[in-house]
Amino acid sequence: MTVGMLALTIVLVLLMQISIVTLVGFYRRNRQYREIDMRSSESTALLGSRELIHANADGSSASLTSWIGFREFSVQRREIEDGSRSICSFYLVPTDGQPLPGFRPGQFLTFKLLIDDPLTHQPKNVVRCYSLSDRPRPDHYRVTIKRVPPPADKPEAPPGLSSNFFHDHVQKDCKLLVKAPSGHFHLMEDKPLPLVLIGGGIGITPMLSILNTLLENGSSREVWLYYGIRNGAEQVMKEHLHSLVKAHANFHLHLCYSSPRDNEVMGVDYQHKGRVDIPLLRETLKFMRYQFYVCGPKPMMESIVPGLEDWGVDSGDIYYESFGPAALVKHEKPRIGPDGIAARTITVTFGKTGRFVPWNPEAGSLLELAEAQGIEVESGCRAGSCGCCQTVIESGEIEYSQQPDADVEPGCCLLCISTPKNDLTLAA
Repeated sequence: MTVGMLALTIVLVLLMQISIVTLVGFYRRNRQYREIDMRSSESTALLGSRELIHANADGSSASLTSWIGFREFSVQRREIEDGSRSICSFYLVPTDGQPLPGFRPGQFLTFKLLIDDPLTHQPKNVVRCYSLSDRPRPDHYRVTIKRVPPPADKPEAPPGLSSNFFHDHVQKDCKLLVKAPSGHFHLMEDKPLPLVLIGGGIGITPMLSILNTLLENGSSREVWLYYGIRNGAEQVMKEHLHSLVKAHANFHLHLCYSSPRDNEVMGVDYQHKGRVDIPLLRETLKFMRYQFYVCGPKPMMESIVPGLEDWGVDSGDIYYESFGPAALVKHEKPRIGPDGIAARTITVTFGKTGRFVPWNPEAGSLLELAEAQGIEVESGCRAGSCGCCQTVIESGEIEYSQQPDADVEPGCCLLCISTPKNDLTLAA
């Protein structure tokens, strides 16, 4: 090998070594950058999570960390909200003095009340749910409750147990056991469409929570509120609603009195005579896409919700919550098997009574099926949150209409949000 060739070989070897060192360094540096980027992404994700945890709907920084089970609250004050003195707001503060988690406007609180049974005169625990009626605030919650009298066709029947307990016995400084806010009926903010809020009677309460949240946060979304009541004596927070109309050009109030009093003038005290119905909505709303939120008694719900769908409103833009002895039943088409023949009727057996009851989609949930048959089942929220209607499944399978919020024990189901998949036997 000549000297020249030797020198060239040495140079090539040195260049190869330099290249290898450079490549190794580049690889290590690139890996470090990736690790830094991953750590940065993780930190960003954690920060976002913290921001969600600490950002209330009103923009305050109170912690949203919820609590498990029941927490003790004290009644800070109570306030009558209507002319007939049948609707009262209760302002609740936690006795532990800790910040309150926020909630989604439209959700409710679950209460555990110790009430004397009107039949046995012995105290018993009663679980009931009431909608939050204001926007999230860091120091208190508000619920607004209507006193429920005996049914008009059964004046001898007892009045509403929990509502009358609140009105007659829950005073300032009373202590109450309360679960954290929950519920699947709430403001959806992923689609910033104009809103139509429809409240019948005390169904106005979740609408007030949605309305106060949007307007007090300065939202520019157009909001229409249709509030149906018999007359001004039943109207809740009249001055507050009129003050919102004056302060916010994007808020449109439509008061509907079905039985106005002689001294009440249309165009002054209310805008429409009659009930909230589809013809009224078609007459007063612009032709555009809206989100509809509906809450009220069953007859109104069974008219408005299917009516909106018949009008052409996409079912994904309709959110509703019913109150009263039964939730809304949406009449569905019969289930069709793979052979094109309608599936056979499912039989539900209630073990305690030994009753065999046929079920089809029009019967609604298992809770509604039991109530229609006069079978007493303890219930509270009717939305899968309180767990009151938890019942043992002895045989068969169920399916849920939504994911339960309450913890369900193995081998049990929540009747309020479940339907049978096949023949079913319940320990109820």
